[in-house]
Amino acid sequence: MSVETRDVVADAADAAALASPPLLVIEPLDAYLDSVGMARGTLAWHRIGDGQANITYELRRGRDRLVLRRGPRPPFPPSAHDMVREARVVATVGAAGVPAPRVVAVCEDPDVIGVPFYLMELVEGHVLTDALPRGYADPRDRAATVNEAVDTLARLHQVPLEGDVAALGRPAGYLERQLRRFSQIWPLNTRREVPLVDQVGERLAAAVPSEPGASIVHGDFRLGNLMFAAPGLIAAVLDWEMAALGDPLADLGYLVATYTETGRPTTPMDLTRVTALPGFPTRAALVARYAEETGADVSMLPWYEALALWKSAIFCEAMHTRWLDGERPGDAFAPTLAEGVPALARAAAEALDRLEEGER
Repeated sequence: MSVETRDVVADAADAAALASPPLLVIEPLDAYLDSVGMARGTLAWHRIGDGQANITYELRRGRDRLVLRRGPRPPFPPSAHDMVREARVVATVGAAGVPAPRVVAVCEDPDVIGVPFYLMELVEGHVLTDALPRGYADPRDRAATVNEAVDTLARLHQVPLEGDVAALGRPAGYLERQLRRFSQIWPLNTRREVPLVDQVGERLAAAVPSEPGASIVHGDFRLGNLMFAAPGLIAAVLDWEMAALGDPLADLGYLVATYTETGRPTTPMDLTRVTALPGFPTRAALVARYAEETGADVSMLPWYEALALWKSAIFCEAMHTRWLDGERPGDAFAPTLAEGVPALARAAAEALDRLEEGER
């Protein structure tokens, strides 16, 4: 059976015949699209990106195009992959002026495709990951693109925590909650010994920075989650699953940790390898620009980079374990995490070493 056959089926009977749940069930999805006013016609679909957590499809019917966002195949913890909450976040930040897709509808009924999902408008543009689209050959355009990403992050962190934005969470103690949560889920996610993961967690807990103030924290802010309408012009910030209120430097640390730079060790979280090409700014330049835009003290940034890498090691281990259990069939990424998770832990330890040595 092909991956596509396992992923998309015609109706509930076909879904029930599979060993693991499909991602789309066309007959009930068609009926739901009728209910939200999508144009009539034959439904066509296309998976967007290769997301390892939540999954995104472009839907076409008649003259209309929408994007469907859903969680991965279950089982997963009840608090994870909360599409209803993510849709609320996207709508809230969009209303606050952050470039985000418009939410069209939220479906909480698991009988439609098996899990809750939401629909949003389709945003046209390019996502930069392993290859550059046309129009990014000029080094000045490459620099402008990354600079706009940093500036957008700075603007996100300057959104006032008022009204609906303030209702998105509890900002105080964000870093301690992150450390506690991921320390607790590590033993649940793994079946092997990776002592460095525990050691990094202990080092992080022993050196928690004083939080500089609260902001919206995207939680997964990287070039691969930005849609560019043109070089230097962001059409939308995507993938708000992990958004919260908390320490803004957590976003900057994650951006740096996922940003490829020649001469730095690579990890499975090097998700924008194009940035190793000539003309793209260095990590240090990203950090300096953010500090200039916000006035933030970035002297502790290696700690935040280590936090991002350590958390990545833990959720990547969950992917690897689910693959071992046969819950991620056809996944080419999960097997690489046998070595990738220890590599993430080593990179986190190296970031903490830099902090202790007074380097950025």
